[in-house]
Amino acid sequence: MKHTLLILGLLATTTCAQDTSLHDYLIDGEPWQEAASGFAFTDGLCCDKDGNLFFTDVKAGRGIYKIDAATGKTDLFLDSLPGISGLQIGPDGRFYACHNKEQRIIAITMKGEVEVLLTGVKCNDLVVSKNGNLYFTETPTLSVHLITRDKKHIVADTGHVQKPNGITISPDERTLVVSEHGGKHVWAWRIEDDGTLTGGAPFMTMWLPLGKDIAAGDGAATESNGRCFVTTELGVQIFDPAGRLSGIIAKPEPQSKVVSVEFAGKNHDILHIAAGGKVFRRKLKVKGYY
Repeated sequence: MKHTLLILGLLATTTCAQDTSLHDYLIDGEPWQEAASGFAFTDGLCCDKDGNLFFTDVKAGRGIYKIDAATGKTDLFLDSLPGISGLQIGPDGRFYACHNKEQRIIAITMKGEVEVLLTGVKCNDLVVSKNGNLYFTETPTLSVHLITRDKKHIVADTGHVQKPNGITISPDERTLVVSEHGGKHVWAWRIEDDGTLTGGAPFMTMWLPLGKDIAAGDGAATESNGRCFVTTELGVQIFDPAGRLSGIIAKPEPQSKVVSVEFAGKNHDILHIAAGGKVFRRKLKVKGYY
């Protein structure tokens, strides 16, 4: 009950200072629904152009799993790739992955052929732009990295973000966004023409759990109008393009830890979250940026 009252209080304090509220996102009669279960620790949500959802089981999985957009059936899509924490399909149709278990960034064809792009990094999550630049977070070193489309590695930012974790990109691909797992901010940078980052700042402030000073920001995704969805200890926090909080979608299970977040489904309007051993889904009024 205290958890529910806290979230309602937070939402009430923000409705006068934002361009949208949860009423613009949530659909009456469309609650969280279980999409997949029986795993140890789901993560790495990503989708393809058809709205199929892919994810991993970081702790006990064998590879990359798929939830079919048409049937809702879950299958092992690619085997023998355990320990992936971040995943996205790039403009060339390959998976790009933070192979955390092997401390490397890799590209994977739909047939499972692997290309190693970078080794010796404690990578967490990544995003790939439409022009082929790849950005990833390295939580222990407080760093954000860039692998350019011509495969040059650059440490784009270091020492500023407190445990950088989730990462996403704006629809115009001019802003990179990274959540803090060890703080309360979501950072933003301008993406220059060469892919490098400038002007980094703590642009958004996440609401905190009662009595804590860390929001535990984790996965991040962007919807088509540029609003950011960030998983936190309180639930999925939504920020408008001006950095203002639009609301918090409560977790499907109060005690669950939500990490990755992604839009999928045929129309890319079904929000998915990875929560412990399960993946949940919820149809929204808005669509994800793809």
